[in-house]
Amino acid sequence: MAFPAFPAFPLSALIALTLLAASVQSSYVYDEEDPYQPVTSDETVAVGGTVTLTCHVAESDNSSLQWSNTAQQTLYFGEKRALRDNRIQLHKSTPTELSITISDVQLSDDGEYTCSIFTMPVRTARATVTVLGVPGKPLITGFEDAVKEGDSIILTCSSTGSKPPAELHWYRGSERLEGRPNMVESNPNEPTYTVSSSLELPVTRDDNNAMIACAVDHPSISNGDKRTEQPLSVLFSPSVTIKPENDLPREGEKFYLQCVGFGNPEPTLFTWKKKEGELPPQVKADGAFLRFEALNKSDNGAYLCQTDNGIGEGEQEYTLHVQATDNAGIADPTAMSTSSVDHAVIGGVVAVIVFIMLCLLIVFGRYLIRHKGTYLTHEAKGSDDAPDADTAIINAEGGHSGAEDKKEYFI
Repeated sequence: MAFPAFPAFPLSALIALTLLAASVQSSYVYDEEDPYQPVTSDETVAVGGTVTLTCHVAESDNSSLQWSNTAQQTLYFGEKRALRDNRIQLHKSTPTELSITISDVQLSDDGEYTCSIFTMPVRTARATVTVLGVPGKPLITGFEDAVKEGDSIILTCSSTGSKPPAELHWYRGSERLEGRPNMVESNPNEPTYTVSSSLELPVTRDDNNAMIACAVDHPSISNGDKRTEQPLSVLFSPSVTIKPENDLPREGEKFYLQCVGFGNPEPTLFTWKKKEGELPPQVKADGAFLRFEALNKSDNGAYLCQTDNGIGEGEQEYTLHVQATDNAGIADPTAMSTSSVDHAVIGGVVAVIVFIMLCLLIVFGRYLIRHKGTYLTHEAKGSDDAPDADTAIINAEGGHSGAEDKKEYFI
């Protein structure tokens, strides 16, 4: 018996029918235990990176696996390349697995890819490729001019090209600063975003040369954050210190004081004064230096250095004590202090002695007043009638032998 002959179908028509069948079966609900059901996974990749798409089945009936792009264009049918795109390469092809790679990924590669196996019916699985737009390096504006201490500065940071929108953060050194909420704008020609943030920062002199940074946080940045740093310039009045040539200025020697001013800008104008009056004739002001040609005790006193850097003034005081020298020309660092101590000790001793003497005189005087001495003499009766003293004594010895003896009391 003869069988009727069927017309031959061209290969292109067969592929078209296969694709039609795949589209018809796209809503088919497969049993989870179906060994012929292809399995895929979603992937995320940054612009410029490489993504690998893998499709595999548990069992094979010698049917071919196929990958299609977001426009349903066949990329690979088994081991055969179907689309001329050198970025797309075959990674692995077996009866149960088909893997391909896409290098130099672009934003246009974002979307849903389809893996199909041409069984009856055709089975499919989908994998979503998410392409991350990499944010550009942040740009900081607002650093055009230096800022005076006590004022505030407003800085703006922006970054473009991110997808999804990036996050911006502010730092001063390692310290996190709180900026205003990020503003997000979509870019007109591509599905990316421009993000900006602003920061209002009151500044002090401690902020001079501090590094202010704006950092971008985004999932496409794998190794930390992407940041821009810029030093902050703060104008402030000078602070002043006076440095002596040495700590033991000796009489007769040369000596100088150096005035050091720290400010922004650095001060260049220095003025020297003596607190008690005019500078001594042998003392010369030489910019930041005050020079003594030959130290003398008359140079002792307080000296002032004043500076001005156009932002403000600074002043510092230094008290000079010239050390006396002995006959050998060796300075006695304790000469002034020892002399002062000796005078104080001598004055104290004299005061104590005078006080003690006064106390003794007062006590002795009071004692004499309270115990005044008496001298009593009982003369013989009739002595008043004697012509002379000798007669009176004789009369007393002879005629008054029984009378009381003369008594004397001394106290």
